[in-house]
Amino acid sequence: MIRYACSLLATVLFVACSTGGANAPDADRAGQWSAEKANAWYAEQPWLAGANFGPSTAINQIAMWQKETFDAKTIDRELGYAESLGFNTMRVFLHHLVWQQDPKGYLERIDKYLNMADRHHLKTMFVLLDDVWDPSPALGKQRDPKPGVHNSGWVQSPGKEILGNPDRHAELEPYIKGIIDRYKNDSRVVIWDLYNEPGNPNVDSYGPVELLDKKMYALMLLKKVFTWAREINPSQPLTVAIWDADWSKPETFTELHRYEIEASDIISFHNYDPLPRVMLAVDYLKKFGRPIVCTEYMARPMKNTFESIMPYLKEQKIGAYNWGFVAGKTQTNYPWDSWKKPYKTEPRLWFHDIFRSDGTPYIAREVRFIKKMTGKN
Repeated sequence: MIRYACSLLATVLFVACSTGGANAPDADRAGQWSAEKANAWYAEQPWLAGANFGPSTAINQIAMWQKETFDAKTIDRELGYAESLGFNTMRVFLHHLVWQQDPKGYLERIDKYLNMADRHHLKTMFVLLDDVWDPSPALGKQRDPKPGVHNSGWVQSPGKEILGNPDRHAELEPYIKGIIDRYKNDSRVVIWDLYNEPGNPNVDSYGPVELLDKKMYALMLLKKVFTWAREINPSQPLTVAIWDADWSKPETFTELHRYEIEASDIISFHNYDPLPRVMLAVDYLKKFGRPIVCTEYMARPMKNTFESIMPYLKEQKIGAYNWGFVAGKTQTNYPWDSWKKPYKTEPRLWFHDIFRSDGTPYIAREVRFIKKMTGKN
């Protein structure tokens, strides 16, 4: 009975928030780029090749961007590793709490980052929100990594307290608009990724988030975020990646899946599967007639490697951002299953990441292959 009442209340909340104010029908789609505009923009870009980036000395986005732990020296050095591979872009996560603490200082640090990236000939895709890993982010000193555990300190933005309370969603509007407005005409920023993996339940790590339906709330927030971003009207395209779809059964796609694809200026997706399933995803997404970018791939034990995936993405001119770059405090060289059973020693086959912290390639042959793909050789 309590479960039924809660479900009914959630439905009422969803309808009310989806039909009122800024989220009136199609308000979130006003200003969306046409397919023609998106394709014209993409034709002017090089093949986008890069990685998801956070410095090896930061366990999460807050540690990367807080004044006390902003490590410009490491960031600059590791962006140099990216330049050495021939990468031309990096995907970088921001966090709303750092903005709320000190907007002016945060923008100054973002400027420093963009200046460093630009010196290394790297354009940046910024990610504004994230539904993955710790649902209770907090400012201040971030905890130390749990030994042998993949991404043990990464934090969500906004996290469950705001996500599960639609009355608090508006707290994020100044952050979304403030960041995008600052860089809306900045050539150093290539794409806006508004929300990473909305609705991800983290079942195998932090347990199910204590919301009635996380994906429902994520869709409610995502529509608002698109509305706020469209009101700023940046010169760069907006996207949100579809990340958990069964590509063999499009009929099972949820409203959130469809919205992620249909509301984006350019389409993005995540895929850690072997090549045939990556190709299946691409075949489906091509039907929408928009540019496609893969913003997460590369998990070696899952047969999703640079050698198997990167040539196909390049052939199709699909942007390629692998997860992981320099092994460090995020420990993403350890696999996902380390959440269930922490590793006592470094895995023989790394899950993600390309370099050790001193710049030594994990696999020299792999680095040579990446350089071949980017033309760096």
